[in-house]
Amino acid sequence: MKKKKDIAPKDNFLRKIDYLRVSVTDRCNLRCSYCMPEDGVPNIPHSSIMSFEDIELLVRSAISIGFTKVRLTGGEPLVRKGICDLVRIISRIEGLNDLSLTTNGVLLSETAKELKDAGLDRVNISLDTLKPDRFYEITRRDLFNKVIEGIDAALEARLDPVKINVVLIRGTNDDEIEDFVEITRERPLSVRFIEFMPISHMSEWTRKKVIPSSDLKSEIQKRYQLIPLPEKKGSGPSEDYQVKGFSGSVGFITPVTESFCEKCNRIRVTSDGRIRSCLFSDNEHDILPLLRGGKDIEEIADFIRKSISKKPMCHDIDSVQFRSCQSSMSKIGG
Repeated sequence: MKKKKDIAPKDNFLRKIDYLRVSVTDRCNLRCSYCMPEDGVPNIPHSSIMSFEDIELLVRSAISIGFTKVRLTGGEPLVRKGICDLVRIISRIEGLNDLSLTTNGVLLSETAKELKDAGLDRVNISLDTLKPDRFYEITRRDLFNKVIEGIDAALEARLDPVKINVVLIRGTNDDEIEDFVEITRERPLSVRFIEFMPISHMSEWTRKKVIPSSDLKSEIQKRYQLIPLPEKKGSGPSEDYQVKGFSGSVGFITPVTESFCEKCNRIRVTSDGRIRSCLFSDNEHDILPLLRGGKDIEEIADFIRKSISKKPMCHDIDSVQFRSCQSSMSKIGG
């Protein structure tokens, strides 16, 4: 069989961009302290949120120029009414090779099987603690057990892989590192430790709260033997290992101490249709008028290409001019 030509667009630094992250809502059923205030943030008017038709056209246009991977995010994507229908629509688009979703897991126990049947390949579940009381402190919601049920449901539905995203914050949850490693002993979960990032102007981020992944890995290796794993589907920037004899894996994502910007292959689209070519840049390109203005796929695809050309070489977390994102992650999309 003749190999299909790789047509994915490249940015000005010759990085291949083939991964689209689409926020389907700015709403969330948690109130994580590092993401938003206790009372939440003002919601974007419903009329300004991309419809399923808008999202389908966006995805089709991106795939037409070589995008092959799509992730649905939020806010919390599972609070979007009809999310399984949207997954079914997107999964049937020819040329899409990988469809995933990031969730806090609260509603996953009720939707995991339907999401899988609709065409979802894999799921990432954000969970920063395994202690119910601490979960309440972080999220301001007493829903820990619902998240655990969601993880069980994802495994039962055979979403593969099921990843657990853990943002480590010094002085908050760094006493649970071993507990997270241990949940991979009997279960095929992929736990990924993510360095704490300045993802919101509401976050009390300081460099002192960041636990370098190199230090974390050294600490884990004092007790466990880590076996490097080959890169697999959906691994992204994670450096993955299996603890000898364990069923699952652990990974390390280093956006702060070891930037992987040179390998970045993604753009984000906010729930109100604004392209962000870099998570840490507030430069946005409004594609919603094109999606609703009767433009054809070629015109929309050309707009996506032009947005990619504005993608910065790297974030500037370590520079003096750096400032955190001025929007919450619930508005940007995870």
